[in-house]
Amino acid sequence: SFLKHEFDSRTGYIHRTCTPERGAFFMPVVFVYALKNDLNSEVYVGMTSELDRRLQEHNKGKNRYTKAFRPWKIFFSESHPDFISARVREKYLKTASGKNWLKKQPGFLS
Repeated sequence: SFLKHEFDSRTGYIHRTCTPERGAFFMPVVFVYALKNDLNSEVYVGMTSELDRRLQEHNKGKNRYTKAFRPWKIFFSESHPDFISARVREKYLKTASGKNWLKKQPGFLS
């Protein structure tokens, strides 16, 4: 398997890394991430090539959907080698089944 799972006890979220096969060309990494807030049990799923910058944008109110529920914390992220695989995963995580799966992850409870 090309997936590696790590739980970051400092931040409290799971990060999954997808590593390309040996000898593959370097491609920019695309992250699929999930945010939560302390106000309610709302989960926001998105994708970006710059995870830290995107979290700052959410917490500065630059996203219409997440603006009302600040501050946000990343509790789950995974990297993908390309936009297409990241988009497929993001679309799944935005479904009811995907959000239920996310809410069972250890980082959601912390």
